[in-house]
Amino acid sequence: MNRDPLQMTKRLLTEKEAAQYLGRSLWGVREMRYAGKLPFVKDGKRILFDVLDLHDWIEKSKTQFTY
Repeated sequence: MNRDPLQMTKRLLTEKEAAQYLGRSLWGVREMRYAGKLPFVKDGKRILFDVLDLHDWIEKSKTQFTY
Protein backbone atom coordinates (compact mmCIF):
# COMPACT_ATOMS: atom_id res chain seq x y z
CA MET A 1 0.00 0.00 0.00
CA ASN A 2 1.40 3.37 -1.03
CA ARG A 3 1.29 5.73 1.98
CA ASP A 4 2.77 8.76 0.23
CA PRO A 5 0.10 11.46 0.70
CA LEU A 6 1.05 13.12 -2.56
CA GLN A 7 0.33 9.89 -4.46
CA MET A 8 -3.11 9.24 -2.98
CA THR A 9 -6.08 9.65 -5.26
CA LYS A 10 -8.23 11.43 -2.65
CA ARG A 11 -7.03 14.56 -0.91
CA LEU A 12 -9.94 14.92 1.53
CA LEU A 13 -10.82 12.03 3.82
CA THR A 14 -13.87 11.38 5.96
CA GLU A 15 -13.42 10.94 9.72
CA LYS A 16 -13.54 7.19 9.26
CA GLU A 17 -10.92 7.26 6.50
CA ALA A 18 -8.73 9.62 8.55
CA ALA A 19 -8.95 7.20 11.48
CA GLN A 20 -7.80 4.35 9.23
CA TYR A 21 -4.98 6.49 7.82
CA LEU A 22 -3.76 7.37 11.33
CA GLY A 23 -4.38 3.92 12.80
CA ARG A 24 -6.71 5.38 15.42
CA SER A 25 -10.32 4.82 16.36
CA LEU A 26 -13.05 7.06 14.98
CA TRP A 27 -13.56 8.54 18.45
CA GLY A 28 -9.82 9.06 18.79
CA VAL A 29 -9.83 11.22 15.65
CA ARG A 30 -12.90 13.10 16.88
CA GLU A 31 -11.21 13.80 20.20
CA MET A 32 -8.14 15.07 18.36
CA ARG A 33 -10.38 17.36 16.29
CA TYR A 34 -12.24 18.64 19.35
CA ALA A 35 -8.91 19.36 21.07
CA GLY A 36 -7.70 21.34 18.04
CA LYS A 37 -4.91 18.87 17.25
CA LEU A 38 -6.15 18.17 13.72
CA PRO A 39 -7.34 20.84 11.29
CA PHE A 40 -10.43 19.95 9.29
CA VAL A 41 -12.60 21.15 6.44
CA LYS A 42 -16.30 21.62 7.05
CA ASP A 43 -18.48 21.19 3.97
CA GLY A 44 -22.02 21.70 5.16
CA LYS A 45 -22.45 19.00 7.78
CA ARG A 46 -19.56 16.92 6.48
CA ILE A 47 -16.26 16.92 8.33
CA LEU A 48 -13.27 16.18 6.11
CA PHE A 49 -9.54 15.96 6.75
CA ASP A 50 -6.83 16.98 4.32
CA VAL A 51 -4.43 14.07 3.92
CA LEU A 52 -1.52 16.55 3.85
CA ASP A 53 -2.52 17.85 7.31
CA LEU A 54 -2.67 14.28 8.60
CA HIS A 55 0.77 13.62 7.15
CA ASP A 56 2.11 16.82 8.78
CA TRP A 57 0.66 15.80 12.15
CA ILE A 58 2.42 12.43 11.89
CA GLU A 59 5.75 14.07 11.04
CA LYS A 60 5.45 16.63 13.87
CA SER A 61 4.46 13.94 16.37
CA LYS A 62 7.50 11.77 15.77
CA THR A 63 9.92 11.55 18.66
CA GLN A 64 13.25 9.90 19.10
CA PHE A 65 13.98 8.16 22.33
CA THR A 66 17.52 8.55 23.50
CA TYR A 67 19.16 7.03 26.56
